[in-house]
Amino acid sequence: MDLKIDGFFYLDFQRIAGIRFSQALCVVYKQAYIFEHLEKKKKTLFVQQPDFPGGPKAMSQFIYHHLKYPEAAVAADVQGTVVVECDINHEGVVVDTRVLKSVGHGCDEEAVRVVRMLKFDVHKTRGLHVLFHKKINVQFKKAVPVAPAPTVQINYSYTTTPAEPKPATEQPAQQGEQTYVYTIKY
Repeated sequence: MDLKIDGFFYLDFQRIAGIRFSQALCVVYKQAYIFEHLEKKKKTLFVQQPDFPGGPKAMSQFIYHHLKYPEAAVAADVQGTVVVECDINHEGVVVDTRVLKSVGHGCDEEAVRVVRMLKFDVHKTRGLHVLFHKKINVQFKKAVPVAPAPTVQINYSYTTTPAEPKPATEQPAQQGEQTYVYTIKY
């Protein structure tokens, strides 16, 4: 029996006893080609599982956007993960749900409510009406209170000194010229 370890083939020399080295080398190359060909071959499934539009990240965003932490769970300081198994029909609609792992205090009912809102994309199933099963984890975790950002107060102070009188040699400001003053307040 030949073994493939780390990309190298190790031959069973008892099987190829009496064969010249060049013939054994030919056997190795032929088996290497067969294994590489089998590894490259794409595995096709008869029926593909349904997907949520946008992938798993979009599904978790949808769940946590619509999830409301139950008041009873907040009062009892309950946290944990509810595991819900759902049945998805051939149209991508969740038709049945079961709670496999419970947290209690209204979290299970809320998880079931949100999972029933999901709508999946179902691939072509060759004319068969297939009922799919999927497990979904819904995590209930209290939000950590965020400390408010410290306020920054900036104070600027400046002093002004009166300008020196203009010498008579300079020309006075022409009519039509304007002077602007800007004040910045924070």
